[in-house]
Amino acid sequence: MSVVATNLCGIPLRNPLIAAAGTAGYGAEIADVVPASRFGAITTKSITPESRAGNPPWRVTDLPAGMLNAIGLANLGLDRFVDEVLPGLADLDTVLIGSIAGHCIDDYVEVATAFGDDAAASLRLVELNVSCPNTATGRLLGSDPDALAALVAAVREALGAKPMLVKLSPGDSDVAGLAIAAVRAGADGLTVANTYPAMSIDPETRRSRIGRAAGGMSGPAVHPIAVKLVHDVRARLAAEGLPVPIVGIGGVQSWSDAAEFTLAGATAVGMGTGLFVDPGAPRRVVRGLEKWVLRQDAAGIDDLVGGFEP
Repeated sequence: MSVVATNLCGIPLRNPLIAAAGTAGYGAEIADVVPASRFGAITTKSITPESRAGNPPWRVTDLPAGMLNAIGLANLGLDRFVDEVLPGLADLDTVLIGSIAGHCIDDYVEVATAFGDDAAASLRLVELNVSCPNTATGRLLGSDPDALAALVAAVREALGAKPMLVKLSPGDSDVAGLAIAAVRAGADGLTVANTYPAMSIDPETRRSRIGRAAGGMSGPAVHPIAVKLVHDVRARLAAEGLPVPIVGIGGVQSWSDAAEFTLAGATAVGMGTGLFVDPGAPRRVVRGLEKWVLRQDAAGIDDLVGGFEP
């Protein structure tokens, strides 16, 4: 077995690297630039019951140390995803994670019911996106512990036994408190975290550089913040007796970035902006992690999860 093989919520992964939601289209598109087998898992873009055109352009702009996006959850809707996309995902040589979004609990439950069906067996896990910063309602259910708990409990019932991750927002004052609420309500794991609410203004036009006033920032600038969030969330969960796996996301461009997340407590590591910058990065990240695990004299990467020593 590879030294970087791991297990996420009971699902074996060949390595801990996950293509983050929104960076690989619906899943199959990424195969045009990088083999799906390079990843431990690929997360689909977030699916809503209705089709969404998303925000007006521009939807993405460069920042000095990252990227600002306001895609707006653009997707073809649940029915077309199930009919046109889902059948082809079974051919991808990796684990698939289905991302769910919505405006209200009923929206999430509708998509979760479809994702929990036998026809969606190719989606081995699901991720609840309750933390999108670039829609009017993207964080409505993810910023209050009681509302989040009600959502997670309802989706848990709709999904049945399929493992569920909850993707939290880094823009909330008590991310660990939200994590505790999600796990107590039935989450099997957490994704920490989504993009950071941010703005970028063109001084000449006096207007936003993207198609709405604010969006979500990602990339190297957020990496140290995200590493601390993973560490803090893991520590709070452990103190509450609620240990669950964490997917760390934020600014991963190299194996050392991924290793930092591992030491902070992440079982798996998401990659987003780094894929846009360099689609060849996944191979180097995984190879770098393999060499790092061996240098650490560890039997496998799981032995290094949470291994940070202050």
